[in-house]
Amino acid sequence: MTLFGYSLEQIFLVVLIFAGLATVLVMFFGDAVEGIGEGLPIFNPSVILSFITLMSAAGFILEKLAWFSSVWNIIAACIIGAILSSIFYLFVLVPLRSADVSLAYTEESLGGQLGRVIVPIPVDGFGEVVIETTSGMISKRATGYDNEAIDYDETVLVVDVKDGTLFVRTYEKKFV
Repeated sequence: MTLFGYSLEQIFLVVLIFAGLATVLVMFFGDAVEGIGEGLPIFNPSVILSFITLMSAAGFILEKLAWFSSVWNIIAACIIGAILSSIFYLFVLVPLRSADVSLAYTEESLGGQLGRVIVPIPVDGFGEVVIETTSGMISKRATGYDNEAIDYDETVLVVDVKDGTLFVRTYEKKFV
């Protein structure tokens, strides 16, 4: 079958090449068009481009192998593209959207955390505490909450955080 003077095989191949190039451009400049797909996930550029790419690839393969007539190849290519792009959306894009990628922390989030003293804290002075979080180890300046001295390798509880300084108390695990 020919369309606009070209065979369907050529049309599918050209569409596949341009959709692939558009996918690369969206990868690099996707933040500029990110808000387009917020209202309806079907209008997400990644979903549309994946559908066009997968549909044209399936159509090209079906036309090359010529199992059915061209009309059935187009219908089958559209069905294959819709199924694969919906799988791509459900199992790749949705989990990526909901993944927490931030490794940052706020000073307020350190309150209530347990840490270990790596530089002893003198009376009315400063030492250093290391706190282990999911994003790694955080080392911060610390002082005693009640201006008490705290020895090296003591487990401490962060009571308050002000101006980048942790106010800590010795943590005593009590068994009830």
